[in-house]
Amino acid sequence: MYNKIIKLIIAAGILAYAIYQFTENNIGNGIMLILLSSVFVFLYFKNEFILLAFLRLRKQDFAGATKWLSKIKNPESALVTKQQGYYNYLHGIMVSQTNMNEAEKYFKKAISLGLSMNHDLAMAKLNLSGIAFSKRRKLEAEKLLSEAQKLDKQGMLTDQIKMMKENMKRAQIPNQHFGTGGSIRQQKRRS
Repeated sequence: MYNKIIKLIIAAGILAYAIYQFTENNIGNGIMLILLSSVFVFLYFKNEFILLAFLRLRKQDFAGATKWLSKIKNPESALVTKQQGYYNYLHGIMVSQTNMNEAEKYFKKAISLGLSMNHDLAMAKLNLSGIAFSKRRKLEAEKLLSEAQKLDKQGMLTDQIKMMKENMKRAQIPNQHFGTGGSIRQQKRRS
C-alpha cells in the first residue's frame, strides 16, 4: 500500500508533463494527461481499497470486503482522516457479527475521525446504541439512538430505529407473574 503523498506526487508529475504537452501544441495529449492526473487526485481522497470493500459489502460478501481492507497495512499513512473513519466503520460493521467489544471500539474511532455522510454516521451510532443496550447501558443507548434518528434525515434507517425503540420498551416493562403464587416475600407477609 502506497503512502497517500505518493499519489499526489504522481498526479503533480503527470500534470507537469501535461503542461509540457500543451507547450508543444499536443493539446489532445495534454487534456488526456490532465484527466489521468485527476484520477490520482480522486484516489487520494477516496481510497481504492475502501471503494472495493464497499462494493463487496453491498453484495453481502463480508469475506471479500475483509480481503480488500486487509490490503491497507498502515491506515494512518495511507489514508486521509475521513477515509480512516470509513476504514474503522467498515471494520466495525464486519466485526459486529462476531465480537461486539471490538466492534464498539471501531465504531467509536470511526465517529471520532469523522464520516462524511450523515446516514453513515447514523448507522454507526445506531450500531453503538445496540451494543450499549446489550451491555445494559440504557441511557447511553437511548442518547445514541436519538442522535442516530436526528442524523437520518432521509429515513433510510427508520425501520431499524423503530425496531430498536420497541426492543428498549420491551426491556423496560417489568416481568408480570400470572397466577396465584405471587412472590416469595408476599407469601411470607401473608402468613
